[in-house]
Amino acid sequence: MPDRIPDDSVGLVTPVVQHFSEPLTLRSGKVLQSYDLIYETYGTLNQARSNAVLICHALSGNHHAAGYHSMDDTSPGWWDSAIGPGKPIDTNRFFVVCLNNLGGCDGSTGPTSINPETGRVYGPDFPIVTVRDWVISQARLADVLGIDKWAAVVGGSLGGMQVLRWSIQFPERIDHAVIIASAPKLSAQNIAFNEVARQAIAKDPDFHNGWYQEQETLPKAGLMQARMLGHLTYLSDDAMRQKFGRELREGNLNFSFAPEFQVESYLHYQGEKFSTRFDANTYMLMTKALDYFDPAAEYDNDLAACLEQTQCRFFLVSFTTDWRFSPARSEEIVNALIQADKDVSYACVESESGHDAFLMPIPRYLDLFAAYMDGVAARCCGGAA
Repeated sequence: MPDRIPDDSVGLVTPVVQHFSEPLTLRSGKVLQSYDLIYETYGTLNQARSNAVLICHALSGNHHAAGYHSMDDTSPGWWDSAIGPGKPIDTNRFFVVCLNNLGGCDGSTGPTSINPETGRVYGPDFPIVTVRDWVISQARLADVLGIDKWAAVVGGSLGGMQVLRWSIQFPERIDHAVIIASAPKLSAQNIAFNEVARQAIAKDPDFHNGWYQEQETLPKAGLMQARMLGHLTYLSDDAMRQKFGRELREGNLNFSFAPEFQVESYLHYQGEKFSTRFDANTYMLMTKALDYFDPAAEYDNDLAACLEQTQCRFFLVSFTTDWRFSPARSEEIVNALIQADKDVSYACVESESGHDAFLMPIPRYLDLFAAYMDGVAARCCGGAA
């Protein structure tokens, strides 16, 4: 619990749930007849409605990107380091929107919701959603909010993929695309990591083919293993060595298979925490959305041709020790944008934090981010809300 809310915080925020009764036909061909999206907003929409910024979350993110829900919160939203008064996404200038994507487990319609056609939880019956489906639902939310064009759409990792999809799918509705620690598609290695994680969940005896809620249980062990594997890929070797080295929990070897090294204890802690707050079916869905993302596939795998239709300016950031979405993956997008004769800026930031760097308050990163967003404000809203 904070003693007081910091001056550079957006403060106390209250989520809003928007119901949509217009059916949504998904890329799979399945149809959601109705659905809810939960979102938060920070800052004020200006009279011209030109200062709106959309935040797209990554795999395990949600709508709570900044501020506090109550004075009892132990920590702020997941991107509080970047969103707030005087921060890169300055809420004195921008009206910021962040939602929990369809298929999520934090208030938007997903596997934990009730299926109106059956009266039971969707569970594994919730259809697989793709990045394209999310962007359509986000555009519908923008319509409700009266936002014809985003000053910027911003996201890291899977969020960055949504930003790229926005630039392709609704080129006239986005002025700037900020893509951080992302890629134009997953590598075979990353698809393999996701499959191992899904198998860890699916093979848990408490998974019950996805109907664990009806069995009043949770596949905790499988979800813990999936998260532990994922967390390994988010950190760099340097970060793990500096944070843990080969430190022992008790200072000596116990000659057992219980966690003895600090890094083992850390992974168990992260896995345990995640398994109690995140839904396993949602994890399966989110990793599939990652696997399926490949916008250039419809253009004979020519990313430059795919990006020809974009109209916005682009800013990409990568991090030196990110091996999950390495700088080379961001540079694929940058090179394709240059080939397509688009306006693009790019920075590769020195960091020892691996893929998680995009969430960290790294001074060089935040300075570059803020400088670019200054330009967004000057271009889209005269520098002020």
